[in-house]
Amino acid sequence: MAKEKSAVIAQNKKALHDYFIIESFETGIELCGTEVKSLRQGKVNLKDAWCTIEDGELWVKGMHISPYEQGNIFNRDPMRVRRLLMHKREIMRLFGLVKQEGYSLIPLSLYFKGSRVKVNLGLCKGKKLYDKRNDMAEKAAKRDIERAVKIKNR
Repeated sequence: MAKEKSAVIAQNKKALHDYFIIESFETGIELCGTEVKSLRQGKVNLKDAWCTIEDGELWVKGMHISPYEQGNIFNRDPMRVRRLLMHKREIMRLFGLVKQEGYSLIPLSLYFKGSRVKVNLGLCKGKKLYDKRNDMAEKAAKRDIERAVKIKNR
């Protein structure tokens, strides 16, 4: 079997800053043709996207896919709600965690797997302000150490 090619379309860097990622899942997404063509051009914004579970189905809201220029009447609303595709038991497990534990479902990245579009969905817990400060301090310390080692090795 040939190895499938994977190309990242967009990443949600704000989610990595604002949330602790507990677990991640690969899901499919239901799109129309002009949306896929727009994704191939990289015209998508995941910054304010989040997911909800309604009637046993997983929906992504707040994801902006820009209209395709040559799409004319076939273009859809850029901010429309899109269905994510997962097995029912996985959705029910996530539903229980989101309702009881207070987690959020946040799309972390969008990518092509072969010819299909996949969403990397994260089960996330929100960070407090002091958590963000700790992360920034750790990154700064790591950068300083790497810089010092680089200078010493010259």
